[in-house]
Amino acid sequence: MLQLIQGFNLALSLLITMAFAYQGVLMAVGFLRRRQADRYDAPSAAEKRRYAAVISARNEEAVIGELIESLKDQDYPPELLDIYVVADNCTDNTAACARRAGAVVYERFNTEQVGKGYALDYLFGRLRSEGLEARYAGYFVFDADNIVDRAFVRRMNDTACSGDFAAITCYRNSKNFGANWISAGYSLWFLREARFLNFPRMLLGTNCTVSGTGFLISADVIRRNGGWPFHLLTEDLQFSADCAAEGWRIGYCDKAVIYDEQPTRFRQSWDQRLRWTKGFYQVAWHYAPQLIQGIGRGGKKGFSCYDVLMIVAPGSLLTVSLLLVNLLVAVSCLTQPGYLVDDIVRTELMFLAKNFALYYCGFAAMGAVTAACEWDRIRASRREKLLYLITFPFFMMTYIPIAVAALRRKVEWKPIEHHTAAQDLAPRRTPGRKKGRPQPLLDRTA
Repeated sequence: MLQLIQGFNLALSLLITMAFAYQGVLMAVGFLRRRQADRYDAPSAAEKRRYAAVISARNEEAVIGELIESLKDQDYPPELLDIYVVADNCTDNTAACARRAGAVVYERFNTEQVGKGYALDYLFGRLRSEGLEARYAGYFVFDADNIVDRAFVRRMNDTACSGDFAAITCYRNSKNFGANWISAGYSLWFLREARFLNFPRMLLGTNCTVSGTGFLISADVIRRNGGWPFHLLTEDLQFSADCAAEGWRIGYCDKAVIYDEQPTRFRQSWDQRLRWTKGFYQVAWHYAPQLIQGIGRGGKKGFSCYDVLMIVAPGSLLTVSLLLVNLLVAVSCLTQPGYLVDDIVRTELMFLAKNFALYYCGFAAMGAVTAACEWDRIRASRREKLLYLITFPFFMMTYIPIAVAALRRKVEWKPIEHHTAAQDLAPRRTPGRKKGRPQPLLDRTA
């Protein structure tokens, strides 16, 4: 019995390790090349393309004006950037605030088709029906709570002009890293995604993935798709999976930065990540056959399909299975003779304790390396940066019950309240570190 359990543990642990080992290679590339990131920037483009910024907003009157202000403050010709907002099922003054800030606003009321994917599809449909679609080379997608760095559009245009991309994603930073352990957990995860996943993917010529906000979509992709037909709970990941399966490339621009507001309440975070996890399952269900078929193509496109498949595959459920089987065995053995109970229970409890320690140390190391590499780009005090490295593994471990709950719970899209103001982004002085201090986000003198 004991040998059987140990064999099961070893086999499943090896399977998980082998499946995700490639991410260790990506992380190594990102770490070793990070100081040479400037060498891999796209050259400054002589061509200045025309774009539209599209924003889906639901009850975002507190923050929508600041996003539009940051877009109007870009160091890019203002006549080449139009701003559109779809006020989606709003019950506040989002539409009026957006119009006052200078955006073109469409109001949508549909309680059956709820969510960002439907709102974007509606907006693209309006642009097409009004004959505006042909104006644009691409569309920037933002969430209403974002603040955009002044060089964002220029940098993204440089990258767009340097290659044939279906989409380009950006460096996703956070407004409120230092708010608490929850916002810091999100922030570290997105920084890790930028530096150690998308950055090395771009260097190696494989597909990056878009993540919710701050990405550019080619107008050709919108035309070929007839709009935005991505309506699963995680429409961003669905789009990434679709691009990988179709062989369309998603790029990354390290110098294009947005600042995103993260949840600070656990219930809010639970609901959001439950939706994300359920969305991962949905994408896996709908796209796994196409991605598996795409792996057979080999080369960079085949690897991109494998990469996305590992993102959407329920790997967390393998971890849950590993832990639950060992816990159940330990409990069930309590009815056995004492000489059997002692050995098995001791072995099982030791296994669980070792795995907890491994998970904690692994996530702590991931967070520490990310924070060390991105230290100057994190808008928080030294104390906050160090303190929330300790809590980051616990934030990640909360995905274990979320993964189980998402299997059976019916999950619907829910709006998230945002309130963090741009003035909260003023650079914080970090004792002992005078170089590389972030500049004010809305610096009009640059």
